Amino acid sequence: MIPALLRERVFRRYWSASTVSMFGDQISSVALPLAAVLALHAGAAQMGYLTALEWLPSLLLGLPAGAWVDRRGRRRRTMIGADLGRAALFASIPVGYALHALTLVQLYLVTFGAGTLSILFNVSDATLFVSIVPPERYVDGQSLIYGSRALSFVGGPSLGGLLVQALSAPVAIVADALSFLGSAFFLGRIRPAEPPTDDGSGSVLAGARFIRRSALVRASLIAVATVNFFNLMFFALCLLYAVRVLGLRPGVVGVLLGVAAVGGVLGALVTKRIAARIGVGWAYTAGCLLFTAPLVLWPLAHGGLVPVLGMLFAAEFLSGFGVMVLDISIGAIFAAVIPDRLRSRVTGAFQAVNYGTRPLGALLGGLLGSALGLRPALWIATLGGVIGFVLLLPTPLPRYRLPAASGPGDSEPEASGRGASGPGASGPVPAGSAAVDGAARA
Repeated sequence: MIPALLRERVFRRYWSASTVSMFGDQISSVALPLAAVLALHAGAAQMGYLTALEWLPSLLLGLPAGAWVDRRGRRRRTMIGADLGRAALFASIPVGYALHALTLVQLYLVTFGAGTLSILFNVSDATLFVSIVPPERYVDGQSLIYGSRALSFVGGPSLGGLLVQALSAPVAIVADALSFLGSAFFLGRIRPAEPPTDDGSGSVLAGARFIRRSALVRASLIAVATVNFFNLMFFALCLLYAVRVLGLRPGVVGVLLGVAAVGGVLGALVTKRIAARIGVGWAYTAGCLLFTAPLVLWPLAHGGLVPVLGMLFAAEFLSGFGVMVLDISIGAIFAAVIPDRLRSRVTGAFQAVNYGTRPLGALLGGLLGSALGLRPALWIATLGGVIGFVLLLPTPLPRYRLPAASGPGDSEPEASGRGASGPGASGPVPAGSAAVDGAARA
């Protein structure tokens, strides 16, 4: 049976744009770091720099980008422009490789440039989602989008690893460039009515002030910023660790990540039921634990090929399940409590901190990997990530439930043991701008 939202043309095209881009991103998430490792022989510190540059624009540009989009409007056009720019940047990598001119400097510049365009895309996407999806369908919309993300985790890394092995890592990145063109095509075929632009009197810091006043959004930011700091330490080293310490071939790594990502598909399918039963706040809190704790199986992995693959599979399966529960739950909360007129600025401010911790974590991961070795550094990264879950427990966020009926951004309902009656929840700020963004790890 086709979900009701997918029978609506505008949402279907919006969802198609997100889906095709997610699959390309997952191919690139394997191919780009492997291009550095295999084609350019990058070490731990250089992998840390590369990962950090992907997220540094969030720290530098999140606040002004959100304010600019709120005042300018035309979010859909901004997203199309960002897609076309990222397609051109990623296409330059296989071109440089074919000309025997590819360098780490080029990878650094492409990564930073694409990260900058992603900021503009994400702060625009947060508003476009609520322009397309009615409040009573936030859970369904987020579940469909993150269901696609989960499926991309299944197919993307597997295809990426196989393309790397068959064609080389730089050439495999062509798939991501093409996916951005596909996303731009589908976005060009919708014309949703967007909220009015800001009148220009709002401060660049209005989003940050809203986060400071909102107990729910503030608690989420503190938790996921902590998670992402340690998670990017992990991500900066995990592929290098898999290839050089565990001795796995790129194709095997890609297939392993793809097959294990079935956990994310399962998470996307059951999050609505979980949130309805225990509340969206507790679903989010549980997702934080399930996302981070299983990753300790990576540094634990040792022995023959079968036990190593088994432990890595379990880590990725459980973590993928957790990140889908986390992302879908917090996306619904944010869609409900953030006002439309501030949505891009709140998203920008949230990303400035949340994504801004990522380059710091990646840099520290690279340095620790060089100084202590890859396995000890992974122990620090995986155990540290669980701290984010612990920080959530004393806050009002676990007890939050979505109100029975409210428009987007109407108010921030009071959290209580039961909260308002009504359905349990949905997903972080829409596709591509999730509070934790599981795609960072795959």
